[in-house]
Amino acid sequence: MQTISAQNLHELYEKLGVPVDFVDAASGFTIHYLQQTFRNLPFRSEPFRPDYFSFLFIREAHGSYTIDDQRFEIRPGTVYFTNPGNYRIFEWQSIQDVCLITFNEGFLKEYVHPEVYRDFSFLLTETIRPQILNPDQFRGMEDLYRLIYREHHGDSPFRNKIAGSLMVALLLKIKEYFFRDYNPIYEGNRSSQIVKTFKRNLEQHFRELVGGQAEIPLRVQDYADKQSLHVNYLSSVISSKTGKSVSAWIADKTIAEAKVLLQNRDLPVKEIAARLGFLETPHFSNYFRKHTGISPAAYRSRQA
Repeated sequence: MQTISAQNLHELYEKLGVPVDFVDAASGFTIHYLQQTFRNLPFRSEPFRPDYFSFLFIREAHGSYTIDDQRFEIRPGTVYFTNPGNYRIFEWQSIQDVCLITFNEGFLKEYVHPEVYRDFSFLLTETIRPQILNPDQFRGMEDLYRLIYREHHGDSPFRNKIAGSLMVALLLKIKEYFFRDYNPIYEGNRSSQIVKTFKRNLEQHFRELVGGQAEIPLRVQDYADKQSLHVNYLSSVISSKTGKSVSAWIADKTIAEAKVLLQNRDLPVKEIAARLGFLETPHFSNYFRKHTGISPAAYRSRQA
């Protein structure tokens, strides 16, 4: 069976033949209740690889969720977190009350914090087991995601900024309940360790680029050298585990960081290009347009 790749939840639902009425196609952030969408049960998805993060809050539902080669039962009072790239299948037997939040790195960087992975390193992990909350903890989570839902589906011109601020509170609660003693080095197998280390190296390098501690972007070979791996082996592991090539990860990271920098209107596009390692501004502009469909200046004007 062919695995579906999806840039966002809207694209995934379209490919699965699921109603998309409650999902924003343009935003890097979505929040909706699955009982609004999955009315014909049971439902089993085709295998898919999403290019976004997700939190699933199970107040009352039953089914199963497969992440890579691990299958988990869905039970009431459970929270699921998954990050981009993992192979997944979900199966719903019943849904009474389930909230799904999805977001991409661009949203995190723009509306949560430019260095979000510094405070929430668990976002970079490979596979996280579902977490069961006690009733009081789940009610606290529920208060937050219902508030996020109301604000995101409102008509405020600042709804993304409000949702981003509320996501900080949600992430802090998740960190408090699940990841206070999280060890970012541990992963379950060698391939997972390679993926995790690559993601951390990618994040660290772009932090250095944007901060002026590095001038030249790392190549695929450089990321392989950091783990003492043959470049073909690194490429094979990353592609097979995440569904994206190393080059695609680098391109997506470059665009995410560029969008954050373009929020600062005091920064000339020329300086942004230099910070991201582009020797010529036109090269950066062409690169940005290739990956987004618009120029850096047009993107910046849309953020007014």
